[in-house]
Amino acid sequence: MSAPLNRRRVMVGAVASAATSSIISTAHASTEFKVHEVKIKSFKFAPQILQVKVGDTIRWTNQDVAPHTATANEGGWDTSELTKGNSFDVIVTVDMETSYFCAFHPHMKASFEIA
Repeated sequence: MSAPLNRRRVMVGAVASAATSSIISTAHASTEFKVHEVKIKSFKFAPQILQVKVGDTIRWTNQDVAPHTATANEGGWDTSELTKGNSFDVIVTVDMETSYFCAFHPHMKASFEIA
């Protein structure tokens, strides 16, 4: 047989439930990821230095008439050719390369820092 409900058991259950909801809500909030926009315009990446976290997304969008890429210095990742108006997303990982350039215009350089 089940034990009868009493005021104390109901209150303990309500408090435990509220605490669990708070923990789940806090855990979810801390894992929300951000999308960082990098514009390619006038043969420059803007911003040139970006602060990101693991799990965030970096989105490069070409606003120039000329095609561009965002290519890791050591070749670990690459957006491929981006023509005007096109974008490419990369999700930040723990050990990814953070300095990059445009394969078509090597003087175009930028980086991001992983916090």
